[in-house]
Amino acid sequence: MPVRLRKFIGTFLIVALVILYALIATTIATLALAQSPWWVHLLYFLGSGVFWVVPAMFLIKWMAGPVHRS
Repeated sequence: MPVRLRKFIGTFLIVALVILYALIATTIATLALAQSPWWVHLLYFLGSGVFWVVPAMFLIKWMAGPVHRS
């Protein structure tokens, strides 16, 4: 698959990932952390705000294509 097509597909996948992840993370926070203290909210949103990078990292590696070694 050409790299340009991978980047095109990957762009839409990353946008979809961010939207879906934000909805899920916010829903979990609303349901599970309603009566929690502020520092629990802070830890949750710091953790969930960084965790989406893991699947995005794999998508970006896929978008770049295979590594050609000379």
